[in-house]
Amino acid sequence: MARVIRRFLSWTGEQLRPAQSAQLLRAHLKQDAPLRERTAARGLAVIFACGLPWVLFVGPFEGWQLTIALSLALGLVLVYSLALLEALKRGWFRPFVPWMNSLVEVSLPLPFIAIEIALRGGSYALTAPVTSVWTGLVAFSALRADPRICLVGGAVAAAELLGVYAWVRHGGAVLLPTLTTPWMLVRALYLLFSGVGGAIIASTLVRKAEEALSAVREQDLMGRYFLHEKIGTGGMAEVYRATYSPEGGFQKTVAIKRVLPGFAKRPHFRELFLDEARLCALLNHPNVVQVFDCGRYQDTYILAMEYVDGMSVQSLLAALEEPLPLAAVTYLGVELGAALEYLHNRIGPDGRPLALVHRDVNPPNVLISRFGEVKLTDFGVAHAATLTTPQAVDQFVGKSLYAAPEQRRCESLDRRADLFALGLTLYEALTRRTIAWERLPEGGKADFTLRIPPPSRFRLDVPPELDAIVMRLLEFDPALRFQSGAGLRDALTALRGPIAPFPEGQAQLTRTATRAIRARFNEGEVTDPEAMRLPLELTGTLSTDPADVE
Repeated sequence: MARVIRRFLSWTGEQLRPAQSAQLLRAHLKQDAPLRERTAARGLAVIFACGLPWVLFVGPFEGWQLTIALSLALGLVLVYSLALLEALKRGWFRPFVPWMNSLVEVSLPLPFIAIEIALRGGSYALTAPVTSVWTGLVAFSALRADPRICLVGGAVAAAELLGVYAWVRHGGAVLLPTLTTPWMLVRALYLLFSGVGGAIIASTLVRKAEEALSAVREQDLMGRYFLHEKIGTGGMAEVYRATYSPEGGFQKTVAIKRVLPGFAKRPHFRELFLDEARLCALLNHPNVVQVFDCGRYQDTYILAMEYVDGMSVQSLLAALEEPLPLAAVTYLGVELGAALEYLHNRIGPDGRPLALVHRDVNPPNVLISRFGEVKLTDFGVAHAATLTTPQAVDQFVGKSLYAAPEQRRCESLDRRADLFALGLTLYEALTRRTIAWERLPEGGKADFTLRIPPPSRFRLDVPPELDAIVMRLLEFDPALRFQSGAGLRDALTALRGPIAPFPEGQAQLTRTATRAIRARFNEGEVTDPEAMRLPLELTGTLSTDPADVE
């Protein structure tokens, strides 16, 4: 029986566990607990206040001795209910109150049964109408919306009935044939199953309320977002420009990231997406794309993010015929160094370090606005100590072209892997060349290497000090690299002359981004956004083959 109860409790807990709607509902039920206790206390007070005149009315027929005893018991319960109601009205409430009141309620028949035993004998007491009230009192516990209270209430009521029966038998009373031990065990089981039934009712009501809340939230979620053109696609998600418009004419441009339906049905990818949402909700930095909202819509999940009016570094380089200006590159490095310093040192709500590693720093994931703002995005494969999805240590994640050697070897990695990837990103921004990994003849885990000439090999205006900074980021040995984003920032801000990130770096990056956007517009890659609106139901789908996801 104990094993059955434990399994039932774990089942009900599993039903109440899902995401935000369940958390919101549990929070509301917790806040509403005092009001429910007031309702229960008021209901008991009304019932026993009505029962007192009835007992007095039938007194001449049942005997005044029994009437007086029952009236005293009813009066005590009525006083308890009124006192509790007054205390709750004055704001007194503790977490143990629902449990205490439930135990008091299921134990209410005991004083009345004791009076019946003393005045009319055990057989009369065990067959009196008051025993039939026990089932209703146990089911009444479902008002607390906690299946555990119902189960405990049913178990306590069953134990009390068997205790009364043992007391009567010990007193040597002559009992009716229907009051044998097997029949009393059946009646005790009936009370126990009443508690199970109350628990099922409570868990079902809570689950249905959660489903209703989730449906309302889903409609409210997409009722606030109007999707426009698709601005990006990936292996398992696509991104749209959208307008956030809740009410009152308020509007804000955001980006909506939508998991492709084929991936949304796979628990692993779904958890990765939700991990990204939970992680991004903890991040607030000027160089990190902000996340505003997350929710389920129909057969997929969406993430509402900050919209960056510009393009990625990859698109920026593709739209230009030359690499970025030197000051723009050093400014880019300073801003990304600040983003990584923030990520790597972020503390969670519990005060513990997140131990966050982005693992996917590369030109497509670095956004440049038309005003020269630099934003790091896409935390879909980021690793943090707080994530709920197990992280495989022997499986490569990220983009292989921009992965650090230790990341490619599927070894344990830290913040320095992100700095290596940043080095490759800056190298590409300086030279418009992507460094390709070369296979070694030996084979095995470490069967690839990089042959990296300094950026000045391809660009003569790169000075030795900038060469040294980039090549230090690209050291194969993590101990020889910059050890933090702050160290990189210090090295870049110490540069002087035309390669200094300040004061001209952001201005040069702004001019370059504006020129690239105009070039794409002239080539027809960017058209009137208002002519490209797409409803959510008409959006396209991509391949759902896991091999498409790096």
